[in-house]
Amino acid sequence: MSNAKDVTDATFETEVLNSSDTIMVDFWAEWCGPCRAVSPILDQIAGEHSDKIKIVKLNVDDNPQMAMKYQITSIPAMKVFRGGEVVKTVIGAKPKPALEADLAEFLA
Repeated sequence: MSNAKDVTDATFETEVLNSSDTIMVDFWAEWCGPCRAVSPILDQIAGEHSDKIKIVKLNVDDNPQMAMKYQITSIPAMKVFRGGEVVKTVIGAKPKPALEADLAEFLA
C-alpha cells in the first residue's frame, strides 16, 4: 500500500496549492525506470514523516497541464510546496539518505 496519494491536473489546486501542509509532489511516468526506483523510497519517507511532509504523485503523461506549468523537463522531479509556492526542487532518483538530506529542513 502506497503512502503517497495520486493527484491530477483537476485535483492539484485543492490537494497541493490550497493545503496548509508541506507537500512534496513526485512528477513521474509509468515508463520511467528511475521514477519506479525512487517510488518505494518516497513511500518510506512519507510513512516515516507523515506528521511533517505529505507526498503526492502526479503522472506527467496523464496530467500534462501541471507538468507544463511547473516546467518539468526531466523526471523524476520532486517539488516541495508550502503555502502554494515551490520552496524546493529535487531532480533525479537518489538513494534514501540523499533524499532525506535534501529534505532535512522539512523533516526536522
